[in-house]
Amino acid sequence: MTNLTHFDANGQAHMVDVGSKQETLRSAYATGSIRMNVEAFDAIISGISKKGDVLGIARIAAIQGAKRCSDLIPLCHPVPLTNVSVEFSANKETSTVRIDVTCQTLGRTGVEMEALSGVSTGLLTIYDMLKAVDKRMDINGVRLLRKSGGKSGTWLANS
Repeated sequence: MTNLTHFDANGQAHMVDVGSKQETLRSAYATGSIRMNVEAFDAIISGISKKGDVLGIARIAAIQGAKRCSDLIPLCHPVPLTNVSVEFSANKETSTVRIDVTCQTLGRTGVEMEALSGVSTGLLTIYDMLKAVDKRMDINGVRLLRKSGGKSGTWLANS
């Protein structure tokens, strides 16, 4: 089993020291989706939600979620993100909205958690804005698809 870096020799949790790592361009790409009933899906697509532009607000929330990751995950380093990209795709047949978040930095630690936090925050925002229409929405498939940079190089989910 790989050594868990967030624990010291005594098993105590600690923040990993990244001071000796080289700064490299680091990137992470994560995804997730939310399935809902037809009424909620139509509210997103038609833009008639009583709370406003659902995907526009979810995009800002995803960016904010990525930027504030270290405030949410106790042992994450504050990372100066150089870019956060958020894309949505809607599938009418399944009443599903997919979100893809890519985060980048020039730094000493990766941005996987920031991308995952962005995806989660975006999806939770969609849920929050449409819960009056569908309380049974299903958030699923939140996962990392790709990361690059640093000593370990590129990692792909399908490899």
